[in-house]
Amino acid sequence: MTPRTEKPRRGAASHDPHSALRQPLRFALALHLHQPVGNFDSVFQQHLDDVYRPLLAALMAGECWPVAMHVSGPLLEWLDHHARAFVDEIGVHAAAGRLELLCAGHDEPILAVLSRPDRIEQVLRHRDWMRQRFGVDAAGLWLTERVWEPMIAEDLAAAGVRFVLVDDRHFRVTGFSRDELHRHFASESGGSPIRIFPIDEKLRYLVPFRPPAELAAYFRELRAAGHELAVLGDDGEKFGGWPGTLEWLYRDGWLDAFLGTMRELRDRGEVHLTRFDDAIRLTPSGGLAYLPSASYREMEGWSLPFEPARALLRLEEEWQGERIDGVEGGLLRGGHWRHFLVKYPESNRMHKMMLALSALSRERGDPPAVRRAIGRAQCNDAYWHGVFGGLYLPFLRGSIWYHLARAEAALRAGEPLTAEVRDIDVDGNDEIWIHSAKISVVCAPARGAMIDIWLDLTRSENLLNVIARHREAYHEPLHPPKHAAASEHAGSTEAMATPGAPSIHDLESHLIEVPAHDTEPRGLFVDRVIGSATTRDDFVAGHVVPVRSWANQPMTATHRVEGDRVEVIADAVDLHKIIAIGDNGTLECRWHWPAAAFPAGSWFATELSSSAALEVDAPGAERWDYEIETVAKSESGFDRTIQGNAIVLRWPAAVGEAIVVVRPQTR
Repeated sequence: MTPRTEKPRRGAASHDPHSALRQPLRFALALHLHQPVGNFDSVFQQHLDDVYRPLLAALMAGECWPVAMHVSGPLLEWLDHHARAFVDEIGVHAAAGRLELLCAGHDEPILAVLSRPDRIEQVLRHRDWMRQRFGVDAAGLWLTERVWEPMIAEDLAAAGVRFVLVDDRHFRVTGFSRDELHRHFASESGGSPIRIFPIDEKLRYLVPFRPPAELAAYFRELRAAGHELAVLGDDGEKFGGWPGTLEWLYRDGWLDAFLGTMRELRDRGEVHLTRFDDAIRLTPSGGLAYLPSASYREMEGWSLPFEPARALLRLEEEWQGERIDGVEGGLLRGGHWRHFLVKYPESNRMHKMMLALSALSRERGDPPAVRRAIGRAQCNDAYWHGVFGGLYLPFLRGSIWYHLARAEAALRAGEPLTAEVRDIDVDGNDEIWIHSAKISVVCAPARGAMIDIWLDLTRSENLLNVIARHREAYHEPLHPPKHAAASEHAGSTEAMATPGAPSIHDLESHLIEVPAHDTEPRGLFVDRVIGSATTRDDFVAGHVVPVRSWANQPMTATHRVEGDRVEVIADAVDLHKIIAIGDNGTLECRWHWPAAAFPAGSWFATELSSSAALEVDAPGAERWDYEIETVAKSESGFDRTIQGNAIVLRWPAAVGEAIVVVRPQTR
């Protein structure tokens, strides 16, 4: 709505109520459109039909522009292949100045957890893609999940980024008050400058969940207080893709009312939409700001372990209202995004394998196909979990492992079977990495010499793509439902008593019962001695109390390479274990233990958890099978997902030895 040719005002007063009343409040609006690598074509198509195409058409028809837009690389590539006319339309609006295109890491990674070369490469790839397709040199960056760490400013500047959007939360945990944040700020790292726009959290909850009249009232409140800029950046999927929003926007008329409200505010000279690059020219800077490692408020809570997450929820409940909105509330925060890599070892394994293969790629000249595979394996969604995040979705984790396997197969083409000792998951303990042109296997002596990665490079698949049944804070809410007929589906909150649509963060759902959770890791050859009374149902329910467990017990380990076979020899108190990994994809494990060390009637048991069907030969063993089912919260309620299959093999402890041979089933 603001002409692109507008000139900067000289001597603009900063935070002057009289000046602000003479000038419109500038509203910088950014929409982030994203689908992850590995998502289903049907999901891409549904969001194109229900969200992206109608939203863009409505904004342009309603002259609700300029608007900033970020379209993630995976979505752009899919659209360019399946809906080129829509991509062309984006280009037309960008060329006319109606859309201000923002860049990011092309494959939508969390930039902070990449190596510096990978971080810069991801941003340059996205900028180059848009330059070639749209003729646009995008200088603003949409920060994936708004995960900021101070050192990335220098790398963003090196990649040609001039400004970035983060949450106002990043400023509030530094000591800024909400009232100071309706402007852009300057920062630097290593002397490389960058401008930072704080996203107004209140606007995130007003748009599109509350009637537009409330938005207009808030804009007038900001303008009356002398502010010159309002900033909103948020997911485009809110506009029809979140539960209930499609009906709210179109059937209930929110979008038409929003467009009418924006026209009215424009015509009255109260609010003008503005580009972010124009906002830098036309509104005063808030000055210098240095931000800590941070993400948005909900994300910081999701990253916490079970008990601290519940403690934070209790504090937020006690502080609700003015205290949570004030200075103290800004200092009340959750955890660090990187703690997802601690909370979920499955995420850490993907992340550290990605880093290892990226480093190997650079050592070997960075073959283009390998770099693209590694880039796609950096897509963020499968690495974390909250209401969003896809860590519990096997197909998203499977996509990460698929691209990692493709990359490793290309890097190791023609190589014989070998092994190396290195701390591949960076937990302070060495693993044994066995690899060839056909397989890539990681054995963890510090975790009872279990196998936790088994890549079949010929299938481009991790056969152990499973996730443990983690204990989550939402499994045991602070206030359980009062009625016995508790639902596992999302339900509306009290906010629905007034006109509006609930944000996903406001939707409530309750479990009928607390789901089973695992206290020990999952993989191949997780070894225990169990009592005579232990049953298969105990494993299903997560109620096994072992007589002895080596699951998390460090073992001393050596290895030897013998032609097309690597043997890992591991020892702990009362257990000797030999794992043989064959280049043909066969794994054999042999155990010896002192029979007299365990109570009469007890059993030696090993557990195998896998996402692929396995052929298992275990002479003399009794076998229990069960499905690994997780219960995870999502935008639609609770999802029950079969992650894979667990096989428990047991022998009487009195026999003192056992052997198992495992191979993937032929297709």
